[in-house]
Amino acid sequence: MRPAELNLARYSIRLDGETDFAGWRDAARRLALNEVRPEDISWHVVSNSDQGQTGLPAIPAGVQLVVSRDFIARAETAFCHSDPGRFAFLYRMLWRLRMEPKLLAIASDPDTRRLESMEKAVRRDSHKMHAFVRFRKIGDGDEERYVAWFEPDHFIVERNADFFVRRFTGMRWTILTPHASADWDGERLAIGPGAAKADAPAQDDTEALWRTYFENIFNPARLKVKAMQKEMPKKYWRNLPEASLIPDLIAGADKAAKEMIARMPTRPAPHHAKVQAKHWPKHEPTQAQDDDDASSISELREAAKSCRRCPLWRDATQTVFGEGPDNASVIFVGEQPGDQEDLAGKPFVGPAGKVFDSILDDAGVDRQKVYVTNAVKHFKFEPRGKRRIHSKPNAGEVQACRWWIDREFALIKPELAVALGATAALSLLGKAIPVTKMRGQVIEREDGLRVFITIHPSFILRIHEPAEKEAERARFLRDMREVKRLMRS
Repeated sequence: MRPAELNLARYSIRLDGETDFAGWRDAARRLALNEVRPEDISWHVVSNSDQGQTGLPAIPAGVQLVVSRDFIARAETAFCHSDPGRFAFLYRMLWRLRMEPKLLAIASDPDTRRLESMEKAVRRDSHKMHAFVRFRKIGDGDEERYVAWFEPDHFIVERNADFFVRRFTGMRWTILTPHASADWDGERLAIGPGAAKADAPAQDDTEALWRTYFENIFNPARLKVKAMQKEMPKKYWRNLPEASLIPDLIAGADKAAKEMIARMPTRPAPHHAKVQAKHWPKHEPTQAQDDDDASSISELREAAKSCRRCPLWRDATQTVFGEGPDNASVIFVGEQPGDQEDLAGKPFVGPAGKVFDSILDDAGVDRQKVYVTNAVKHFKFEPRGKRRIHSKPNAGEVQACRWWIDREFALIKPELAVALGATAALSLLGKAIPVTKMRGQVIEREDGLRVFITIHPSFILRIHEPAEKEAERARFLRDMREVKRLMRS
């Protein structure tokens, strides 16, 4: 049969699914090589494999179809769009490209603009999936897994499943959507049929933490409602635990902004008001002489108020010493006090402290029975306008403050120390270690003290990807449960 005679037939092409790009590509190649015009083809998605279709023509001998890699990549993205006419449209683009190889570079062409619009919509939908999937825990122990419900605009589940495999390799999870579902058992990824929202679990205990965290990081002074709704459309709100807070937070934004400015934690330290000269006095206060005479944590804390072992005391409001019982079996060591700790004079009372308290509670560790302190006792920061931005202490400052850490440990005599982050590990072990690689390990010092390595809870707050943040919180919770087991042993 000659190619011209094939044009008399109408081809009904069956695809095995909405994302059967391989099937479309094979059919399109055969049809184009046989000069089958776009208007002579109808495309269908058929789930019933018994339903027949007009046989595809064979590839003519000695004929090749040359298509740029750019078009194949862009077509594969646009193929995930929910437009039912996308199969015919992409074939029309392929048909035109044979005669117009520069078509994709013509920005004013209607088909080129349509292809670009479809690509953009699919990429945006993928971005929303990465940002707004919320896993909920079901089961415990060997039965533990995480399930999420998401409602995409396009057929993007299969396209984005590998993203979640890379991010949550150590979790067993399932993402349910109306179009398709993705399931990862820790070793194998499976794509299955769509589901209903009723198949997803109800809220779990972690969602209360999500709401607490979201409420604490909400900045009313920077609120732009239109911009927020553009990035987080209302259609996603019903599946986000923190979204229930948004209407009230928006309504009270003006009042909250005024209150925030009124209590702006950027006042200078009390001693700054008395020192207005351009230079500090030649003779600064010396370290208290009776530090070594302290026989209790309360006496050591009092002595630390006049600490001048490094220059950080000059800009800080006050010394922030450790807190907890004198006979604690475990000491948690962080990096340094933050802005709120500097004002309150107490460790772990800021946003990271709230996350820390919540996870300790979930792990069954009584905060009242542990001692918490920091490797450095003064807040180190950089002023930016009216704000004070945390600045990491250097090795010299950590070494200078280790004098206090050693005496805290000498008085309390704990059985276990928990290094929360790299700075704490440096202070406790005297050398830098890769926390991410050694996380969860116990290192025994020469004096017999066991040091458990993990991250600082502030690391969880710095993660922007919600699903990744939830996974990191779950990892830190497992670390704290291991700490509890070590405390018992």
